[in-house]
Amino acid sequence: MAQLWGGRFTKETDQRVKDFNDSLRFDIRLLQEDILGSMVHAGMLARVGVLTGEEADAIIEGLCQIGEDAENGKLDTSEGFEDVHSLVEANLIRRIGETGKKLHTGRSRNDQVALDMRLYTRRRMTETGQLVVRLLETLLSLMKEHTDTVMPGFTHLQKAQPVTLAHHLGAYFEMFRRDADRLTDGLARMNECPLGAGALAGTTYPLDREYTAEQLGFFGPTANSMDSVSDRDYLLEYLFDLSVIMMHLSRFSEEIILWNSDEYRFIELDDAFSTGSSIMPQKKNPDIAELVRGKTGRVYGELMALLTVMKGLPLAYNKDLQEDKEGAFDAMDTANTCLELFTDMLDTASFRKDVMERSAKRGFTNATDAADYLVRKGVPFRDAHGIIGRMVVECIGRGIGLEEMTLEEMQAFSPDFDRDIYKALSMKVCVDRRATTGAPGKAAMEEEIKHAEEVLAELTDLYDFEDSDDEDSDEEDPEIIF
Repeated sequence: MAQLWGGRFTKETDQRVKDFNDSLRFDIRLLQEDILGSMVHAGMLARVGVLTGEEADAIIEGLCQIGEDAENGKLDTSEGFEDVHSLVEANLIRRIGETGKKLHTGRSRNDQVALDMRLYTRRRMTETGQLVVRLLETLLSLMKEHTDTVMPGFTHLQKAQPVTLAHHLGAYFEMFRRDADRLTDGLARMNECPLGAGALAGTTYPLDREYTAEQLGFFGPTANSMDSVSDRDYLLEYLFDLSVIMMHLSRFSEEIILWNSDEYRFIELDDAFSTGSSIMPQKKNPDIAELVRGKTGRVYGELMALLTVMKGLPLAYNKDLQEDKEGAFDAMDTANTCLELFTDMLDTASFRKDVMERSAKRGFTNATDAADYLVRKGVPFRDAHGIIGRMVVECIGRGIGLEEMTLEEMQAFSPDFDRDIYKALSMKVCVDRRATTGAPGKAAMEEEIKHAEEVLAELTDLYDFEDSDDEDSDEEDPEIIF
C-alpha cells in the first residue's frame, strides 16, 4: 500500500518503522468523525469553487458508502493502511476514481486529525455528561427517600454528629454537580474548529472556515493556525475532568465498601452487582466499588502521560501528538463504564435504616447537642464542652449512651440539666435543630433538595436525552445544546 506522502521518497520504509509509526489499530475509532469532516470539507470546497458540485456530490456519496460499510462490518481494514485518514482516502479513490484524489485539497493531515480528535472528544465528553446527569438523578431520588434516615456523620472515620442519609448523599450530589459544570465549561471552551488550518500556516485556497465550523456544530474557527494543529488543551482538560470524576467515584466507593462490611452493615448491594468467593461460600464482595476505586489510578495515569507528552513540544505539529489517543481513549472508556456501573449499583442497593440509626445512637453523636443544651441554659461553651466530655468518659466505662443516664446522674455533673435534656438528645431533634443552609435538618434538606431539582432540570435541558429510552440509543451520538 503506497503511503500518501511517498512521492518524496526513493526507498521503502523499514517494516519496523512502519509498524512503529502506523496508528490505524487505535485511530480507527475516529472513522466516522473523519468521514463527517471530509464530507463537510468537500461541500465547502464546492461552495468556494475549488470543486464542482458534481465532484463534491460524488465525494460525499462515496464517503457515505464507506461509513455505511464500516457500520455494517463490511469495510476491509486489513490492507496495511497507515492511519484512518489513509484508509478513508484510499477507499474513496477506489470507489469513485480520480475525483477522490481532490478531497485533500486545502487540507493537511495535521488539521484533519485535529478536527477528528475534537469531534470525537466532544462526543465522548457529552456522553460523560449524560452519565453524570443520570448519577445525579439517582442521588436525588435517594435523597428524597431518606430525609428521615438518621446515620452517624464522621470525621477522621470517628462518629461525630448525627446527620441523615439524604444529607450524606447530598454531599456527593454537589461533587458530581461540579463535575457536570466542569464538563459543560470544557465543551464550550473546546468548541472551535481547526479544519482549514492546514499543516500549520493555513492555505492559499479560498476556504470558508466559518462555513465549515458552522456545519460541524462549532462556535467558529480556531484563531491561529499553528495553535490549531498543536493544541491538546481540550483533551487535557477532559482527562482532568475524568480524573476528578473518578476521584469522587473512588471516595464514594470507599464508603460503600465500608458500609457493606459486617462491621457497618449500612448497605445491602444487589446480587447482580456483587460477586462471591471461590473458596468461602458466605462471601458477597463489593467488586464493582473496588474496581472503580482501583481504576481511578488508571485514569490519573493517562492524564499524567499526556501532560508529559505535551510539556516539551515546540510549535507546531510533532509526531509525539500521536500519543494523545490510546491513553485518552482508555481513560474515556474506563471512566464512562465506571459511571454507568456505579450508578446502576447504587440504584439497586438497599440501605439499613435501623442499623444506621442504632450506630448513630451508640457513637455519642449527640454529645455536641448536649453541650449546646447547657449553653442555652447559660453555661459558657468551653465549660459545657468539659462537662459533656467527663460524662462521655463515665458512659464509656458503663457501656451506656448519654440519653441512658438518669437525670440525677446528669445533675451530678451540672445542676443546669432538666428533664427536657432527653428530648434534646433524641436523634431526630439533634438533626432537625441543624437548620442552617446546607445542614441536615428537615427544613434545610427540603431547600437543598429543591435546589438540587433546579440544578438537575438545567443539566437535563442542557444534555439531549431524546433517544435515551430507545432500544437503539447506544448507536445514537449524544448531542449537547449550548
